This record gives sequence, C-alpha cells and structure tokens, in this order.
Amino acid sequence: MPRDLADVLHYFLPELEDDPGGDAPASEPPPIAGDPDENELGRPPAGGAPPPLPILGLPIGERDVVRAALAWNLAVETARLGARATLIAPDSDRGSPLWPEPGVGPLGCELRFCPAKDLQSLYETATTLATRLAREARHGGIVFVRIPPAWLDDDTTPAEPLRWMLLLSGARARDLDETAGLARKLCARHPVLELGVTLHGVESIAEARDAFDALARRTQAESARPLISYGLLVDDLHVYRAIAAQRPIGLAHPQSPAARALMDVARLLYEDARSRVLG
Repeated sequence: MPRDLADVLHYFLPELEDDPGGDAPASEPPPIAGDPDENELGRPPAGGAPPPLPILGLPIGERDVVRAALAWNLAVETARLGARATLIAPDSDRGSPLWPEPGVGPLGCELRFCPAKDLQSLYETATTLATRLAREARHGGIVFVRIPPAWLDDDTTPAEPLRWMLLLSGARARDLDETAGLARKLCARHPVLELGVTLHGVESIAEARDAFDALARRTQAESARPLISYGLLVDDLHVYRAIAAQRPIGLAHPQSPAARALMDVARLLYEDARSRVLG
C-alpha cells in the first residue's frame, strides 16, 4: 500500500506534462500485477460468501463540480481496469450538475442515488450494496461514496463506518490548509480510518511532491497518522472540456495527460482495494 508520494511516482511518466495532442482510441491497460484467474476476487471462498467490496468515501461539496468530475472519472477508469465500480450519492444530488444521469454508464460504471440524510445511513446503504455487488464482481471493485462535508461535522455519527477515505486536494497553500484541517478532524473522530490524498490541478510532479510532503508532515505532527498517497492529477484543459461535454475524460480525450493520470490513480486505488479484500 503506497504511503507517500515517493512510493508512487514511478506510476507517472516523465512526459506527463507534455500533451501529445492526439485523441486516438485509448489502448487497453496492461493487466494488474498479481491478477491470475485463480485469484479472481469474485469467487466466493470455500464455505462462505465473498467479503464486501471496499467502500471509499470522498468528501465533495454540493457545488464542487471539478472534484465530483474527478471522482466520477476515477470510477470510470476503475471500471476500465475490469473492476466493478459504483458511485453512490445522496438523493439530494439528483438533478445536480455534479453528476451524469443515474444508472449504468460508460464501461459499466454505475451511478446510484440513495435517500440517506446523514453519514450513518449513507454508509449503511453503501455497505448493503457492497455486500451484494461482491457476489457479482468477478475481479473485485470499489464502491465510491460522495460525502457532503457538512455530514462529517455531526458529532453523533458513530466512528465505525469510516474506514477508507480519499481527499482530493489542490496544491496551493490555502487548499493544503483546508485539507490538513479536514484530515485532523477525521483522524480525531475515526480511529480506524485510513486516509489517502490525491493532489489535483498540479502542473508538475515536483509541485505535487512538495505539496504532499508538506501535508504529510503536518498531518503526522497533528494526528500521528500517516497519509496514503494516491498520486496526482495534472492541470489540463481536457478536464474542463470533458466536464463541459459531460463525457468521461478517458473517452473524450484518451491520450491527454489528464486521462493518463486518472488511469494511474485509479490503478493505485484498485490495487489497494484488492489488497484490502485479500489481506
């Protein structure tokens, strides 16, 4: 499991900052290491049902179109890897510009709304779905959950539901302050939570490395908890073009730096999800 940015930089090509300019069809991704047929996660272990799919929480505001688009695209790229990828959002998001139409979308990725009114009911729905989908997912998968940030302020919410969360953070000082504050609050309230960060909107690997290192040092000092790095997403006009076109970046601009970075981050998440089930 990657623990700092240095552990995952080899996933990102040195030419990540260069846009070849082509939009040719994306090639098939190489197979995940350690993915032989005999280890397919969808096969129930002897004498019981398979474990639920891992649930990944993503705090995303109701007007945060960019982070919502990145979350949806990470789910799409996870599905491209052969995994079962479902994104759950509160029913209040229905009709919001944050998301496409609900149902099965590109590459089998699915968007569902649920009538949850708080964090506990949202995770109860996600857990029920993760248990059911595990019986259908031949190669495992992830249930992505959009969490309204205000729900994380509810002191009455039990700590148990939150076990794995991804924070999408910009690299500017203001963004890092906001992310560090949220990380401190989450670590204090949820003792078993494993917290990951993906830096988005960065212009270089060096910028992402410096931002993550600063964030990791601050979080470690304030909460004595390590951060998991899930790489970086580059600042690329194709992100905004794909949002405007309401198409996944990997389908609209498959050869863009943004599409390649999304695939790399999705691969890190998927490999981590598989280790959680197999471990």
